[in-house]
Amino acid sequence: MRVPIHNPADLGVVIRALRKSAGIRQDDLAATVGVSKQFATDVEGGKPTAQVGLLMKLLEELGGRLEVEVADSVKATLEEVQARFVAQGGKHQKRRGRTPTAFATAPKDQDR
Repeated sequence: MRVPIHNPADLGVVIRALRKSAGIRQDDLAATVGVSKQFATDVEGGKPTAQVGLLMKLLEELGGRLEVEVADSVKATLEEVQARFVAQGGKHQKRRGRTPTAFATAPKDQDR
């Protein structure tokens, strides 16, 4: 069953339902995942500032997963970026400094 997630509250509802259907208490889930009970409570309440990494740990523990639907026109770019990410050992390459443009390096007008 796919559940559309439009905001943190939608995700909180799904996580709460997963937890309740598994018969797990909030404090037990939090202890298993290594987060505070308050964090688990905040996530279920739809707090918009919840940390994504910890949120993913909660979902994983409950057997849930998060998917992102992208347009077909993005497929080729996505595959290219994923391949580069894997080839670089799971790390994104740091951005290099910008190459100066002709405009940026042109001498200033002395007549002004």
